[in-house]
Amino acid sequence: MAQSFVHGTMVLVAASLFNRVVGFLYQILLIRLIRPEGVGLFAMVYPFYILVLVVATLGLPTAVAKLVAEEAARDNLAGAYRVFQVALAYLVVTGTLFSVVPFLLPARLLQRFLPNPGAYYSFMALAPATVIVAVCSAFRGFFQGLQRMGPTAASQALEQVTRFSAGLALAAMLLPLGVQYATAGVSLGVVAGEAAGLGLMVYIYSRSRPRLGWRPSGGRESLPSVTRRLLALGIPVTMTRFVATGLFSVEALLIPQRLVAAGIGVDKATAVYGQLAGIAETLLFTPSIVTVSLATALLPAVSDALAQKNYPVIRFRTQEAFRLTLLVGFPAVVLFLLLPRQLAGVIFGYPAAGDALLIMATGGIFLYLVQTSTGILQGLGRPLLPFKNLVIASVFKLAGIYYLTAIPALGIRGTAAALAFHYILMACLNLADVHNITGLSLDLKEVLGKPALCAALMGVVVFWLKQVLFAHPAFPALALFFVLAGGALAYVSALLLTRTLRREDIHRLLAMFRPYA
Repeated sequence: MAQSFVHGTMVLVAASLFNRVVGFLYQILLIRLIRPEGVGLFAMVYPFYILVLVVATLGLPTAVAKLVAEEAARDNLAGAYRVFQVALAYLVVTGTLFSVVPFLLPARLLQRFLPNPGAYYSFMALAPATVIVAVCSAFRGFFQGLQRMGPTAASQALEQVTRFSAGLALAAMLLPLGVQYATAGVSLGVVAGEAAGLGLMVYIYSRSRPRLGWRPSGGRESLPSVTRRLLALGIPVTMTRFVATGLFSVEALLIPQRLVAAGIGVDKATAVYGQLAGIAETLLFTPSIVTVSLATALLPAVSDALAQKNYPVIRFRTQEAFRLTLLVGFPAVVLFLLLPRQLAGVIFGYPAAGDALLIMATGGIFLYLVQTSTGILQGLGRPLLPFKNLVIASVFKLAGIYYLTAIPALGIRGTAAALAFHYILMACLNLADVHNITGLSLDLKEVLGKPALCAALMGVVVFWLKQVLFAHPAFPALALFFVLAGGALAYVSALLLTRTLRREDIHRLLAMFRPYA
């Protein structure tokens, strides 16, 4: 079982890497097609769509995965199917309900609720996806409970590719009608992607689901009994996710409103918010391709060591995770600090977005540490700790957004400062919890000192190349390529010369997925 779980985790990690790369390319093309104003409109409504999904699914997918795993462990396949079928029935009902309700509400009510009335079309276009995602999540929970992660990974990949192609095509077709309709096309692309993922899950289920060869002697579990078991697991998950998603939804509402309070018009505020959400945050979160995958892998790795009460292994894996996080995070932050406008301008076409990226990059290292430390705390069986820290840090973040964004001299830069402080505070809280639980004392020279030194040496090279190549660049894209290539070469050379990156590091990374290191 342990091997299948680790294998399944690695399948999901590979799928996550693929999806994030495709998503990054999609964001680049989307910004250039519908401009920051369109991205801003979509960014206003997407958190609310996720919030609706949290309520509509009631945490049942997580409950299905856990209960199906329990029934499968008892060789009670009939019981596993009973859990899945009951949950699927509930999700069909709740998903349909939350897909229909937006169409029954007065349009003026929703338009007044949104910071920009033009976001209404995007919100309505997303509504049908609720029932699709709810139903698909039941199938994913079923296969995950059986330790079969392939169907989930395959459906997520197909979903992302479909969203990429359909979203761009529909946005281009509707753009002549106005940016608000093009943004609705992006939302329809999300619906198409979710529908493709569901179709593949249903196909896999019909062709390769485990066959029921016998039924338990105790008879079929009653509907009330299954319902109680599902809700007992699902409701706490729903409450946690509802609060977390609600905080992000408030942020999506608050930023455009406070930009307007700073004296910016609604349309310009939407575009400025789109630059923050679609460009600055996209670039800042790029290293998450590695750090989130690392966090995903850490959960079973730390859980396995915890089950064996092997605390030296827990501390070893935790320290190595932080070191690898900093090895990836430091050079990225150096680039964001030295080349913010060049990266935003060459890649997305909007160099002004680099101003917010520069400020947010001051908290970049802490953002990556948050992602890794969250995976560690979850692996230690303490998922409520990072949630508590998120709530605490979000209170300060929202307060910062409210006051700083409305200052005309700051505007979106005030928002960026509030976000950076949020990353710093949450990382400190998470790291304190990791220390209190594991007793870990980091080797500062190996974990922090050497990666920071190598990144600083890289920064010197990048700064010099920037001064030379961007003095009068005839081809900015080519200049950026040589700066990045020179920086990468300098960083790798520094890692090797200082022996910060060693051959055994590869073996150590692989050892994180074995019971003993």
